[in-house]
Amino acid sequence: MGPNIIGRLANLDDAQVGSVILNGKPASGMPAFAIGDVELSGLVAYLRTFRPGPRRAAESLSVDLATGGSITGEVIGRSLNDLQLRTVDGKIALLRPDGDKFRRVTSQVDWPTYHGDVSGNRYSELDQISVANVSRLTPAWVYNVSGAGRLQTTPLVVEGVMYVTNVNECIALDAGTGRQLWRYTRPRTQGLAGDAASGINRSAAVAGDRLFLLTDHAHIMALNRFTGDLLWDAVMADWRQNYGATSAPLVVGDLVVSGISGGDEGARGFIAAYRQDTGVEVWRTWSVPAPGEPGSETWGADLSHPSSATWFTGTYDPQLDFIYWPVGNPGPDYNGSDRPGDNLYSNSILALDAKSGALKWYFQYTPHDLWDWDSVQPPVLVDIDWNNEDRKLLLHANRNGFFYLLDRVTGEFLLGEPFVEKLTWASGLDEKGRPILNPNQTPTPEGVEVCPAVAGATNWFSTSYSPDSGYYYVQTMEKCSIFRSREEEWQAGRSYYAGSTSPVLDEQTRKVLRAIDIQDGEIMWELPQIGPANSWGGVLSTAGGIVIFGEDSGSLMAVDGEDGHVLWSLPTNAIWKASPLTYMFDGKQYIAIAAGPNILAFALGE
Repeated sequence: MGPNIIGRLANLDDAQVGSVILNGKPASGMPAFAIGDVELSGLVAYLRTFRPGPRRAAESLSVDLATGGSITGEVIGRSLNDLQLRTVDGKIALLRPDGDKFRRVTSQVDWPTYHGDVSGNRYSELDQISVANVSRLTPAWVYNVSGAGRLQTTPLVVEGVMYVTNVNECIALDAGTGRQLWRYTRPRTQGLAGDAASGINRSAAVAGDRLFLLTDHAHIMALNRFTGDLLWDAVMADWRQNYGATSAPLVVGDLVVSGISGGDEGARGFIAAYRQDTGVEVWRTWSVPAPGEPGSETWGADLSHPSSATWFTGTYDPQLDFIYWPVGNPGPDYNGSDRPGDNLYSNSILALDAKSGALKWYFQYTPHDLWDWDSVQPPVLVDIDWNNEDRKLLLHANRNGFFYLLDRVTGEFLLGEPFVEKLTWASGLDEKGRPILNPNQTPTPEGVEVCPAVAGATNWFSTSYSPDSGYYYVQTMEKCSIFRSREEEWQAGRSYYAGSTSPVLDEQTRKVLRAIDIQDGEIMWELPQIGPANSWGGVLSTAGGIVIFGEDSGSLMAVDGEDGHVLWSLPTNAIWKASPLTYMFDGKQYIAIAAGPNILAFALGE
């Protein structure tokens, strides 16, 4: 009998598992197998569906319910204050003591997607926590993700269970206590390039009994959301060509849709849709046309490594059946001499038919980008009366420093206004929304100062539109950079910047929370923060009139959405890399956020 591969899978990445299959373990009686790359990839994915058997028999427990009857299951976790059982149908029962009996608990309002809603608008109708009482907000529970660094995830909450992701990992928690229910993990992939190599995962997606998760090496997986068992594993792209994946997929009908990372490493971007039940790819739309296709003339002769990655989660309009997906910067980042033209569809928002992936329209924010200002910020969908007309709108605060308002049915440019003071690269936008460029802002070998900085006037962290105030809340950055260009050839396993950036010496930088009136783009109020503008915490607004955000000095803060005055704060001493969420569990509203390696949950104190 050969070696027990299944027992070793948890400690091996896919390349190492493949090596065992190809080379065998002759000393242990396992021969080598000569199979091709495609077959090997499928075999490794199949092996991942197996998990070692339980090390000890699970405890079975039957408890009486306060509502009558009883419930029996295997004990997952318990304390004096809570109990979790796996019932005979394989699902999870969350219970709380009620005298000498128990009562079942769950969430009344979920947070089922990365932004809480497929529209991308991080706004909640919950109002139990409000302007009047947010000062009573207190910590409810903490969960430490062992081995994690600065988490960038937004947890999901579905039927009382919170799903927390880290790189190649998902953990299910009782959303009322933070008690762990199950944990799926696989080794990080060695030899990756770019963001994927740094261990980033921003969230998952849920549909029915399945949870969908991206891996660092550009796979998409489905797990049983009650057990954490792997159901299928599909390869999106070859990580050896600098592909990766770092964000949450998007559930659309019976499909799950995802993009890829690798834009600063020359990986050609795409958006692809997969069947939720099998992982079979249904359609794929490239973010850069192939040679000879419409749009390829905007690149010049070489289209071998155009970047334009699609690494952030898109949004969805179920009425139009349109997916809106943001696209990253062209490559190489800082030297455009080999890519003359607008470089479609880099730095754009793509409106796609959800069933086929066909392009309905596009809007390009920064043609021929030379400053790494990808357009991978949240595309927020709202339906409002704008300019005395009911409109379906797309809101977008772009990394380039301009706030855009688009008609999401047609892609028509409606409004564009700057939302930061430090903006030197363009003097404004023309009637079509195209930037009016200023001179002497192109990167040079010697270096040129440009505003905003390479990190942008904002970035991927969440924004929020409140229908109550009519304001769009954005965490902004007042900051500039020195941009330098150089010649560089693409290489697998390496970044593809063709240049560099550095801070401006002695610059006074600042993070500022701003409220934008979307009727005219006017900034209605702003809250400057204390700190170096190096945190990446996003924004949540609620029907309670509050705006919750990660403040630059490390506090979780609540302000009044009408005027921005501070109502509550708690110093976490974290450098924010995540955005907040809210949900209702067992009749109580919670606010949660990832801070460092921890998940923090808050609720109103008595």
